[in-house]
Amino acid sequence: MGEEEAVAEENGGVKVDDSVEQASSWPTMRFDVSPYRTHHFSKQFRTARNPNNFLKGLKWSPDGSCFLASSEDNTLSLFYLPQDGGDSNSYGVSIPEEDSYGASLLVNEGESVYDFCWYPYMSVSDPLTCVFATSTRDHPIHLWDSSSGELRCTYRAYDAMDEITAAFSIGFNPDGTKIFAGYNSSIRVFDLHRPGRDFGQYSTLQRNKEGQAGILSTLAFSPTNSGMLAVGSYGQTTGIYREDNMELLYVLHGQEGGVTHVQFSKDGNYLYTGGRKDPYILCWDMRKSVEIVYKLYRATENTNQRVFFDIEPSGRHLGTGGEDGLVHMYDLQTGNWVSGYQAASDTVNAFSFHPYLPMAATSSGHRRFAIPDDDDEEDKNDVQLKADENCVSLWSFYVSSEEKNACDGNDNGNGVEA
Repeated sequence: MGEEEAVAEENGGVKVDDSVEQASSWPTMRFDVSPYRTHHFSKQFRTARNPNNFLKGLKWSPDGSCFLASSEDNTLSLFYLPQDGGDSNSYGVSIPEEDSYGASLLVNEGESVYDFCWYPYMSVSDPLTCVFATSTRDHPIHLWDSSSGELRCTYRAYDAMDEITAAFSIGFNPDGTKIFAGYNSSIRVFDLHRPGRDFGQYSTLQRNKEGQAGILSTLAFSPTNSGMLAVGSYGQTTGIYREDNMELLYVLHGQEGGVTHVQFSKDGNYLYTGGRKDPYILCWDMRKSVEIVYKLYRATENTNQRVFFDIEPSGRHLGTGGEDGLVHMYDLQTGNWVSGYQAASDTVNAFSFHPYLPMAATSSGHRRFAIPDDDDEEDKNDVQLKADENCVSLWSFYVSSEEKNACDGNDNGNGVEA
């Protein structure tokens, strides 16, 4: 219990004010010029037993020192960013056959990983805060040490038959003191101080059948400490709740498929939602959530995969992938398309901006099936993948010339300004 309590007590390891100040000094990225690839990873995800293993998503750590990638083989891979930020030149690298470097840590779960998230005050300079949580099929919520790969503790939810039930979505509250987890028509809240089976449970479906029904597949907190929580459901709805008592404020309807990703704008005034087999990301105004503000297109109408998008730290643009391998950038003030570039030759299922540097990471891949051939040997039935399929890439964006020198001078190599 000592380590788990220390994790909870160290939720002030990184000052919120410092991160806000760093975000405000974010350099202006140029989207009129395509970014250049700095690092690429593909070969290490493929093994003889599972040559067609594919990526399912990735997330940068809050301090920007590393990122975590989830793959179909129930493994989470942690990659640290090089000390130079990966920006050794302004020309980038071609798609290499060999990986740029290997993962620093591999965490193997027993079943398919539903969701994962970083502790919000994670800082590589404080090992006690270096943790992330995962939710896995038929397993409790696990809290992993990102330095050693050891399991810190578990948070267990039980159903009416007193059997462990898995969360479909998880997230830390902004204070870093609780873990919110989405189940079927219910939210369970765990105190980070108290691992085990103690939790608060809140039903999202009222007795009159009003509210949110179905699997709660994604959740996000407002970044402005307004106490608002957005929860997406496979029932094609997004519910807005109060964090303190889980009171339902209102329900948003309009997604054509089950909601798979929700994210607030940096000022908390807008919410962006994306759905399965739905080609549009919807923008909602939280101050008058009556109708959709605008729609952002992406090629996701023929895939069942979750496709994660992200908003840059300055809050000006949104980037999203799709099944066409393209990454699209949108101006959030107008909802207009700005630019796009080819990130992979298969489905780009996750796009994530670095929290401080003008960089981004993408993951790609989808399930493939070999075509049987009686005349061929068994090993010839494997699908032959190219280097830009089922892969992870790091990208650097060009910045405005008047800000480049200041950016280079303030960066200490870890993505955190001095």
